Amino acid sequence: MEQIALAFVGGHVFDGSGADPVILDVGVLGDRIVAVGEADVAARTGADTRVIDLTGKLLLPGIIDSHVHPIEGGLERLGCDLSGGWTREDYLETVSAYVAAHPDTEWILGGGWQMAAFPGGFPLAADLDAICSDRPMAISNRDHHSTWVNSEALRRAGITRDTPDPADGTIERDSDGHPTGTLHEGARMLVLRLAPEPTATDMRAALLAAQEYLHAFGITAWQDALIGDYGNHSSQEVHVYRAAFDSGELHARVNGALWWDREGGAEQIAELEAVRAEHQGDDFRLTTVKIMQDGVVENKTAAVSAPYLAPGCACGDASDTGISFIEPAELARIVTAFDARGVQLHFHAIGDRGVAECLDAVAAARAANGDTGPTHHIAHLQVVRPADLPRFAEHRVAANMQPLWASYDPQMVDLNVPLIGAERAGWQYPFRSILEHGGQLVAGSDWPVTTADPWLGMHVAVNRQHPDGHPDRNARVFVPEQRLELGEALRAYTRGGAEINGWDHEQGAIVPGAIADLVIVDRNPFLGPIEEIAATTTVETFSRGRSVYRAAQAS
Repeated sequence: MEQIALAFVGGHVFDGSGADPVILDVGVLGDRIVAVGEADVAARTGADTRVIDLTGKLLLPGIIDSHVHPIEGGLERLGCDLSGGWTREDYLETVSAYVAAHPDTEWILGGGWQMAAFPGGFPLAADLDAICSDRPMAISNRDHHSTWVNSEALRRAGITRDTPDPADGTIERDSDGHPTGTLHEGARMLVLRLAPEPTATDMRAALLAAQEYLHAFGITAWQDALIGDYGNHSSQEVHVYRAAFDSGELHARVNGALWWDREGGAEQIAELEAVRAEHQGDDFRLTTVKIMQDGVVENKTAAVSAPYLAPGCACGDASDTGISFIEPAELARIVTAFDARGVQLHFHAIGDRGVAECLDAVAAARAANGDTGPTHHIAHLQVVRPADLPRFAEHRVAANMQPLWASYDPQMVDLNVPLIGAERAGWQYPFRSILEHGGQLVAGSDWPVTTADPWLGMHVAVNRQHPDGHPDRNARVFVPEQRLELGEALRAYTRGGAEINGWDHEQGAIVPGAIADLVIVDRNPFLGPIEEIAATTTVETFSRGRSVYRAAQAS
């Protein structure tokens, strides 16, 4: 019997099958788990086996982030990164330092600001002009649905008081109609299309920086939620991924979602199918198509059934119901065509109308094609009508949750609730209800929109509030009836991620034959107070049995 290379002994293991950890020894040889149980592991442990004591720790399957943007996140980390700040002053200080450190950079690009840091949610070009007025600046907010620009960027794009809003976006203006410096949705592209695209070298560096960041959180696999032309990146992302895998530099497992161009036509179906067919490898595959059906609540582009409310009153403009980027009947035709070809759809839907339109489209596909097609998934799910909750299970649509958003953070308190009102505020992020109606939960971070830290996400999923000491902490519990148990949340990040990405035959569980994507964390959070879940940190991350991250203090 061949000696194992790794033996994890003496502690608790979340094996992906149950709700709670079990006491279990685990043995790894090569890239696979080959032994489970004290006797089997002991029998195969030899002089060259690395024995890892799990006392006081927890072993779990590698985290799978099912909605993340690694290249974009890596580019932001390497650019003007505002994600570490919380206030207008923080952001201006970071921008000023970056501009000073990069005197030869023509375009100042970056991201990471949150809308709640600015009055009304919208920063001003004048603030950026005071830092740099002769170079264009375009800095996306943390959800990438709005961009903060300076006057030079507006000038180069030809945006004036006479520029009409594009059909899929808006330009923030003052009382005289002059642009003030914030562009939403499609209006962002009026400026971003002029900015230099990152080179393949830039993107490769960004991808590797992202991998390092994600491995530190125990993330060993992910679904890249947008591969394509959106955000001024080109389809060279596919080639960047392929080159990084072929060189051995990238060792995470990746599934990609190809972008559906809402300005394009049905010919894209064949084009995307051809790209998808070229990339069906073991480690890197493109099995999914991404459709963005609406925007976000805070800039009133999420598709809602009833009008948004003006802050301070209970009425709204009857035309003010957000944007459905794809007309519902056309959406149903697109989804039916992809479903018939066995292609998974990954939807972005925030508003209750947007969510319903996605569910309607999948229902139409099931009616036309039968129920043998792939499991599709809807990401974000901020506002969901109670009547739509059973439809996730009925139509076999997974709920791709970003649980970190389900709290009374400043953006929720200052921007979202005033726009949707009390009743719809109670419909937000209904993870518990979807699960109780038989729906499937998977989880993602949407990094760089917010941190990729899965334990902070799970903390909010369980507590529906941020931990003590966090800048977004609010004493109120957010829609408390939607709280999850820790085991349910952790399953969404492990087994659930394997299922939605088609890896569940060999990933997302700790069983003999499974790929040895494993994570050790510094505690068993199931044994501690739920108020301390977010304190959990990664000790070591293994990808296919290879250690790819080890905390500095780890022995």
